[in-house]
Amino acid sequence: MKRYFEDEGFEFARLNLLGAAYRGLSDVGEVLVTLDRIPDGDREAWVREFTALAERLEEQAHASAVARHHISARSAYLRASTYFDEASSCALGTSAPERFSTLWQRHRKCWDEAAVRFEPPVERVAIPYEGTRLEGYFFRPKHGGGAPRPTLILNNGSDGPVTSMWKDGGAAAVERGWNALAFDGPGQGDALHRQKLSFLPDWERVITPVVDWLLTWPDVDPRRIVLQGVSQAGYMVPRAVAFEHRIAAAVVDPGVLRVGDSWTAHLPQEMRQLLDANEREAFDGSMELGLKESPSEQAGLRWRMAPYGTQSPFEAFKAAEAMRLDAELLARIECPVLITSPDHEQFWPGQSEELHAALGSSTLSRFTEDEGAGGHCEPAAMGLRDERVFDWLEHTLHAGSA
Repeated sequence: MKRYFEDEGFEFARLNLLGAAYRGLSDVGEVLVTLDRIPDGDREAWVREFTALAERLEEQAHASAVARHHISARSAYLRASTYFDEASSCALGTSAPERFSTLWQRHRKCWDEAAVRFEPPVERVAIPYEGTRLEGYFFRPKHGGGAPRPTLILNNGSDGPVTSMWKDGGAAAVERGWNALAFDGPGQGDALHRQKLSFLPDWERVITPVVDWLLTWPDVDPRRIVLQGVSQAGYMVPRAVAFEHRIAAAVVDPGVLRVGDSWTAHLPQEMRQLLDANEREAFDGSMELGLKESPSEQAGLRWRMAPYGTQSPFEAFKAAEAMRLDAELLARIECPVLITSPDHEQFWPGQSEELHAALGSSTLSRFTEDEGAGGHCEPAAMGLRDERVFDWLEHTLHAGSA
């Protein structure tokens, strides 16, 4: 069974898939044998193999549902949802890039089938937002009653599916008697694939309507609303809480001050100069020429550009660079903030420490390679991550109410 990929994207996905087993979103054996059939860096094979696995589980789930084996149906639908999303994530680099959206649709259909079989069922919601709505899912604890409870808003990053929000805090929240809300903001999930809404830098425009909507729910304690951001949302969440002061505490995994650094870190100097000089045509032409002989890198760039709603690499790079936090913004943050800092953070190295140094009300939580918790968003250490995050949250909210 394959244990490592040279392709960085594949290797990161492998760790995420193994970590997802902690919350029943994958199964280790079926992941490993599927990965063993995929040549390193072969996106066509990745899409083919994970689609086949997802379809097999979808059929199995349907059979269980017809036979009224609802727990088995939920389990298989959850895993099928994960694998359809994995197939979708590589589709832009294949001969049929339209599968990026069609496979995502199948991922969401399987997730919805699983969600209604949770106990209690996960409630599908629509949050009013700038003349449209943001699709989301509201989770309640099994024995919560009707009393107001702490509520965790799960803010995804640049490319994660809604299923990842279940493993990145949603399940841990309901285990502890909390509510949890997962939603698709502009550039994410439903908002991207169905509504064609793109990322925006002023993320408080998204979070404030979400908080407004949450405050209409009688089982949400308005004094204990927490906002968590993973991956690129390590920028979005600090930006939002700089303006939205009804948030009692925030978690960022990891801290991100400058989103654009992950885009420009490997740019040649001459490309960096074209970007700084706003030479759009020259930059896009050079990018097209430079990636012509590297289909894998070209596909990765297309995937990263999709949430920005542009076909121009120059525009995507500039949009990413516009997402940055300065001292004036950080000075507006009033709530306590937990910042994770994993060993070998590959996208925004060192920025968790920078954010911590700039925020007096923050706590830095390190995750180490020796703990099996290294890498962006601690992909293979979901249990440890949940324990540290929620121990800090429970202590912080208790101290704040004392």
